[in-house]
Amino acid sequence: MPTPEKHALLSASAAHRWLKCTAAPRFEEQFPETTSDYAEEGRLAHAICELKVLKKFGVGITSKTFTTRFNKLKKDPLYQTEMDKTSDLYIEHLSEKAMEYDSMPCVSAEVRVDFSDYVPHGFGTCDCIMVGGDTLTIFDYKHGKGVAVSAECNPQMRLYALGALKKYALIYGNALKKVCMNIDQPRISSDLSSETISVDELKEWGESIKPIAARAYAGFGEFNPGEHCKFCRGRAKCKARADVFTALEDFKNCVPEYGNKEPKEGQGILTDSEIGELLIKGKELVKWYGDLEEYALSAILKGREISGWKAVAGRSNRTWSDQDAALSAIMAAGYDKALVYDLKPKSLTELEKLMGKTEFAEKVGQFIIKPPGKPTLAPLSDKREPYNPAVADFAGVSSNG
Repeated sequence: MPTPEKHALLSASAAHRWLKCTAAPRFEEQFPETTSDYAEEGRLAHAICELKVLKKFGVGITSKTFTTRFNKLKKDPLYQTEMDKTSDLYIEHLSEKAMEYDSMPCVSAEVRVDFSDYVPHGFGTCDCIMVGGDTLTIFDYKHGKGVAVSAECNPQMRLYALGALKKYALIYGNALKKVCMNIDQPRISSDLSSETISVDELKEWGESIKPIAARAYAGFGEFNPGEHCKFCRGRAKCKARADVFTALEDFKNCVPEYGNKEPKEGQGILTDSEIGELLIKGKELVKWYGDLEEYALSAILKGREISGWKAVAGRSNRTWSDQDAALSAIMAAGYDKALVYDLKPKSLTELEKLMGKTEFAEKVGQFIIKPPGKPTLAPLSDKREPYNPAVADFAGVSSNG
């Protein structure tokens, strides 16, 4: 598996952050890059996807070479059989997009692209690029399943597209008129998130961000805390972010002051509108506190001192040192095996992974129902439909009942 590539200071993957907080890139330089099992799983999944692209589109790889390399990837401790299925769905999506061309497009995987015409020293790696006719199509595979990412107005995808245009302009010149950008998150959705815009519109967008990128690279940026702080390496130690949450007057502005006056009936009660405002401000406050906790624990475990805090052992559950031996001893004491073991079927998701989506749908699809989920609070900007109690009450009720 290839080693991680060093990121550009103004990377495409962090564009959603430095376009809003131009101080972030230089600020983050003070903090070491870290990785996680999730990130390493993502790298492994990308390597599998790349290998399958090379095989599917005949880009110089034999069946024997494919098998050898795939078997090597499967020996990685982080390999999961799910990666084989998600990468197959990725290839299926690529094939569908390729069929939209009048003739077979040129297909390349893991393409280094340079978008430094718009962003100082900007470069990155595009997972897959297709070129043919008047259309350039790019793909970004995301193995994570935490947050769905939209391709609409996505700065990462647009920067990759600008870099891809520059690369293929040497061959296609001005023939390319459209750019189709796709994000594939098979662990979240079986559908692509896509955006298609004209080359002129893409270049116009690129020109619009030039001054922002220049300020960020030169270190003349301004701090602008917000939701984009989530993956910033310095999020826990950022004073600008702390100022936002320690400025309690921001919370006070949500609620009228009564001073020392005796409140009239109903005046001492928060209105629904005031609660809505406080929820908006409190949501980011909770995230910030979580970042502080994570940083403080990590620092203490490394031998540093955080005033007023220490690390302690968390709650732990009892477990067997040798489960097989323990259960054998229980049965030897006269307890029947049926009392010691529970026979439980695998979950719906596990069985779907076992059979594959197609066979699973064909054989048992008619037995599956999906009742409405438990209601949860979400901002109005959330794309999900509002919860309907009446629909939930009658979910699963047959019309013949």
